Amino acid sequence: MPDPAQIFLLANLVITAAYGSITLAIVSGLVRAGQVRTNKLGTATALIFFSCTFGHALHAVTAYQTILQASAVHHHPAGAALGWSWTAALWDVLTAFAGVYYWSLRRGYGVLLSQAAIYVDPWEQHRLDEAAARERAARDLAEAQRATLATVVEHSDDAIVGLTPEGLITAWNHGAEKMFGYTGAETLGQPASLLAGQEGAEQQEDVLSRVRHGESMSYEARRLRKDGSPVDLALTLTPIMDGTGTVIGISAIARDITTAKEAAERQRAIEQRTNQAQRMESLGKLAGGVAHDFNNVLAIIANYTDFAIEETADKPQVQADLTQARTAVERASNLTRQLLTFTRGDAIQPQDIDLNSSLTEIHAMLQRTIGEHITLVARPAPEPLTVHADPGQLHQVLLNLAINARDAMPDGGTLVLEANTATLDGNEVNMQPPLPAGTYARLLVSDTGHGMSAETAAHIFEPFYTTKPQGKGTGLGLATVYGIVTEAGGSINVYSETGIGTTFRIYLPLVTAATGTAAVIGRKAPAPGDSQTVLVVEDEPALARVVTRILTNGGYHPVTAANGHEALSLYDEHGCDILLTDVIMPEMSGPQLADLLHHRDPLLPVLYMSGYSNGLLGTTHVIDDDIAFIEKPFTAAELLHKLASVRRTNDAPDEVNDGHRRQRTTTR
Repeated sequence: MPDPAQIFLLANLVITAAYGSITLAIVSGLVRAGQVRTNKLGTATALIFFSCTFGHALHAVTAYQTILQASAVHHHPAGAALGWSWTAALWDVLTAFAGVYYWSLRRGYGVLLSQAAIYVDPWEQHRLDEAAARERAARDLAEAQRATLATVVEHSDDAIVGLTPEGLITAWNHGAEKMFGYTGAETLGQPASLLAGQEGAEQQEDVLSRVRHGESMSYEARRLRKDGSPVDLALTLTPIMDGTGTVIGISAIARDITTAKEAAERQRAIEQRTNQAQRMESLGKLAGGVAHDFNNVLAIIANYTDFAIEETADKPQVQADLTQARTAVERASNLTRQLLTFTRGDAIQPQDIDLNSSLTEIHAMLQRTIGEHITLVARPAPEPLTVHADPGQLHQVLLNLAINARDAMPDGGTLVLEANTATLDGNEVNMQPPLPAGTYARLLVSDTGHGMSAETAAHIFEPFYTTKPQGKGTGLGLATVYGIVTEAGGSINVYSETGIGTTFRIYLPLVTAATGTAAVIGRKAPAPGDSQTVLVVEDEPALARVVTRILTNGGYHPVTAANGHEALSLYDEHGCDILLTDVIMPEMSGPQLADLLHHRDPLLPVLYMSGYSNGLLGTTHVIDDDIAFIEKPFTAAELLHKLASVRRTNDAPDEVNDGHRRQRTTTR
C-alpha cells in the first residue's frame, strides 16, 4: 500500500506546478498588455494564485521532511503527525478544485487567451466599450463619406482620372467615359498619351514631369476623343503623396470648355464687329463733316473760276489754265460726292427695282469696257428679286466692285456677277453691319485676282484706305459701296484669300415675300441626321468646331479632319455616309479628296463648301457646275437642309446601296 506521505508529497507538487502555471499565465498577460500597475484585479488574482503556489510548495516540503524522518527511524510518524497530514490533504483537495474551477472559467470565457483582455474591471470595460463605439462610429462615418465621395466622383460631368506618376491610367469615372468615348476597361492601364495625340504628347509629358516633382498644374489643352474629334479642356493635375511626401499618384480633373471657347470667340467677333461699326460710324461723321465744308470751299473756287474765265475771253492761254483748274474742281466735287454717299448724306431716290435687271445692265456695260483679258460671267436669279434702293447707286456699287476686281487681275482672270436669295439666322459674325434673321436678296461679285490678307480685309471699307499705288486710287470706292448698301438697309460680307481671289456678298431686304428654295428653307425644319456619319474636312479649326456642333445638334455623327490626308486615314478607320469638304485646301483640294474616296465608294454623297461662289469656282473649273455646293458663310439651317438634299439626291436603289454599304464596311 503506498505511503500516504508520498501521495501527499506528489499531490502538492502537482498543485504547486498547476498554480505556478496559472500565476505565470496571469503575470505574462499583464506584462504583454502593459497592465501590471493599472489592472489591479488582475494583479490581485496573480498574487492569490502565487500565495497558493507558495503554500502548496511548503506542504510539499513538509511531506518530504516527514518521509525523510520516517526513513531515518524505520517506522511511520506518530498518529498526531499523520492526522495533521490528512487535514492538510483535505485543504489541498479543496484548493485544487478551486484552481480547476478557475481554469474551466478561463477556458470557457476566454479570459487571458487574447492579448490585453486580462480581468478588465467594470469601469475600465465601460470606458473601453465607449471608446470602441466611438471608433466604430468614426469608422462608419469615414466609410460613408468615402462612399459619398466615390459616388460624386463617379457621376460628375467632369472627367476625373487617376494616374500613376509615370502617366498610366488607374481610375476612370463616368464623366471621362462621356467626354472621351472610352470605357474604363479600354483605358485602365493605358498611357494618358492615348488622349493627347502627337501634338499634345510633348506638352503632356512636360506637365507630368512637373507634377511628379510635387507641383500642381492648371492649364488649357486640346485632347482627342475616341472618334478622333478634338475637345478643348481645362485641366487640373494634382500630385498624390504618401506619409513621407513621395508622389505615389496623380489626380487629373478635366472640364470640357469647347462650348465656352466657341461662345468666347463668338463674343469677341461680335465685339470686333460692333467696334468696326462704331469706327465706321465715327469715320462717316468725320468724312461727312469734311465733305460738307469742302463743298462750300469748292463752290467758291468754282464760281470765281467761272467769273475769271468770262473776264479773260481775250486771253486764251489764261482761259486754258483756268479750265484746268475748273476740271480739278469737278474731280474734287466727285470725291466729296462719294464721301457724302458713304456717310448717307447725299440725296437719293430709292424705288423698287429688280436685281436681275441691274445685273443685266451692268453686264452689258462691262462687256464693252472690262477688257478682253477678263472673262465676264453673269448669273441672274431664276425669278425676279425686287429690292428698294436707288438704281444709280446700285449701279455704282456693282461698277466699283467690278473695277476693283479688274484691277486685281492685271494678267487676266474671271469675274462673276450673280444674283440669288439667302436665308440668315441673325447670328452671322462677319456681316457689316449685322442683319436680323430672314430671307434676303443677294448680289455676289467674285474674281480670281490676287486676293487680300485678313488684315487688309479688315480695313477695306474705311474711307481713304487703299492698297493701290499712289495716284491710282482714292480709297473711297469700297467706303462708298458700304454707305450705299447700309443706306438701303442691307449688309456686305467679303471673303478673300491671298493668291486665290475675292468674293463680295451684298445682302438687301426683299420687297415681297421670298420665293423658291430659300423661302422653303426658312419655313421647314431640316430632316434629322439619323446618326449618319459625316466626314468634315475643314482647315480652319474655329469653323470646323462650329460645323461639328451644327451637325451634332442636327442628329449626325461628325468626324473632323484638318486636311485631305487626315481625312483618308479617318475614312479608313471610321468610314462615313457623307463627305462635307472645303473646296480649296493646302496639299489636296476637296475635289481631289472626293475622287480618291469615290474609288472606294462610288456612291458616297459629297457636299462642297467654300467662301467663293459656285459660279466662280465652276467657271474656273475648280468644281463642276452640277455638284452639291454651299457657300460660306452659311447658317445652321442652310447646312442641314443642304445635307438632307444631298442625301435625297444621292439615293440609289436599295440593292445598289446595300452593295456599296457592304463595300464601305469592308473598307473600314
